[in-house]
Amino acid sequence: MEEDIVTVEERRAWEIVLARIEDDLLGGRLKPGDRLPGERALAAELGVGRSSVREALRVLEVLGLVRTNVGSGPTAGAIIVALPGGGMSVLMRLQVAAQGFPVADIVKTRLVLETAVAAELAEAVLSDALLHPDRRGHDLGPCLQLLDAMDSQDLSEDEFLALDAAFHLSLAEACGNQVVIATMAGLRNAIEGYVLAGVARLASWPTTSTRLRAEHRGILAAIEAADPAEAHALVHAHISGYYAETRLHPVAH
Repeated sequence: MEEDIVTVEERRAWEIVLARIEDDLLGGRLKPGDRLPGERALAAELGVGRSSVREALRVLEVLGLVRTNVGSGPTAGAIIVALPGGGMSVLMRLQVAAQGFPVADIVKTRLVLETAVAAELAEAVLSDALLHPDRRGHDLGPCLQLLDAMDSQDLSEDEFLALDAAFHLSLAEACGNQVVIATMAGLRNAIEGYVLAGVARLASWPTTSTRLRAEHRGILAAIEAADPAEAHALVHAHISGYYAETRLHPVAH
């Protein structure tokens, strides 16, 4: 009986940690690119054991909200890489984790969805400029926030690529199509997986990451300039270019 009581208490403790972090995310007190306090500091602040903090962080990592690095130094600990999403995306992530999808199929799906998203966002900017010159259309602020977070020189490769995936998801979220959002969120872990696997095939990570930053900025600039064709083309080149560079598999245009 006593063992059951301890189990319940431990579950409640990690749920306290989880609820606190999620509340800070939803309230804007934490944002992508921010680092969480260390296990010891979080445990002391919330009055729970370090094991409860670790359990909460594991759950957040499975949900794609944080990325954790072991060790010490500026890249150690947990970094926020996304904001909480809907239940449908969680179910899809579980399906991807359980079954997996061929990388070529994931890339082709990204090309279809993400080029359309970028073009639609640019068209919305153009439409708003013509019909409502005094009003901004879709909110691209979170997209820019992620790009700013990716400019940090303290990011590890997997942290950078987690924020990269979050940026692509943020474009879908700005577009507002719930099915596309859920699909992109569900594929996020699979996308991060193949992108990270390709790092070992790169001639120079600093060179590639600098190019990826510039390409992201170019995509957002084309959207804000209300140029659907350019936004579409830049997203296609961005996704297929990395895929070809890592020699995982060629993608036809």
